Amino acid sequence: MDDNDMSTNVLIVPGYHGSGDAHWQSWLEARLPQARRVTGIDWEVPALYRWAEAVINDLDNPPYPSIIVAHSFGCLASALAIAHRPRRVAGVILVAPADPQRFALSGPRNPAQPRELSIAWSLPENALNTPGLVVGSRNDPWMKLQHAHAWAKRWGLPLHDAGSVGHINVDAGFGPWPWIEQITAALCEKVALSHGATQHWGHGHEVARHSTAPMRLLYA
Repeated sequence: MDDNDMSTNVLIVPGYHGSGDAHWQSWLEARLPQARRVTGIDWEVPALYRWAEAVINDLDNPPYPSIIVAHSFGCLASALAIAHRPRRVAGVILVAPADPQRFALSGPRNPAQPRELSIAWSLPENALNTPGLVVGSRNDPWMKLQHAHAWAKRWGLPLHDAGSVGHINVDAGFGPWPWIEQITAALCEKVALSHGATQHWGHGHEVARHSTAPMRLLYA
C-alpha cells in the first residue's frame, strides 16, 4: 500500500466494566466513522494479558496502524499491547489510567492477600515510542496524579492535567466530550500528514493542523 493512501484507524479500549452508551468513549466512537471498539474482552474480568491479547488482535487486523484511545484499566492493557506491537500503533491517548497496584494478573487484588503481586511488574518499563499523551485527574479515586505522572514519564508520554475531574467517566460527568474528539482528530491528522495524506474527521469537517484546544502539559 502506498503511504499516501494510508488511513488511520481509531481503536477504542474501555476500562473495567466497559463503557456504556452514556460514556464519552461511546460518544467518540459514534462521532468518528473510522473508530471501532476492541473486541473479545470480558469487561467484568480485568485480566491484563487477556485484555492485551485482544488489543493486539485488533491492532493486527487493519492494513494500517491504529491510534488507541483507552480509559482506566484499558490504558494498562493498551500499554502492554503497544510494547508488543509498536509498529501497529500510530499514537495513543491514555485517559485516567487505573493504578496497576490495584490489580493482580487474574483481576482485582484481594486485600486479604497483601503479598499478591500486582500487574505493575508486567507493564512496560520503557518508553512506548509513539506520539500521544496521558490524561490525568487531580482527584481520580483510581490513580493519584503523581502516580499518573510517573507512568507517563516511564512510557515517554506528556501528562495533561485535566484538573479535579474524578475518574473522567460518566459518574464524573463525561458523556459528550468535545475536547477528546479534538485531540483525537488532531493526533490522527498529525499521523496522516506525516504520510503526506489529508484526513477528514467526524461529521464532514476537516480539522486544521493547529486546531487543538489549549493543553496544560505537565511533566513532559
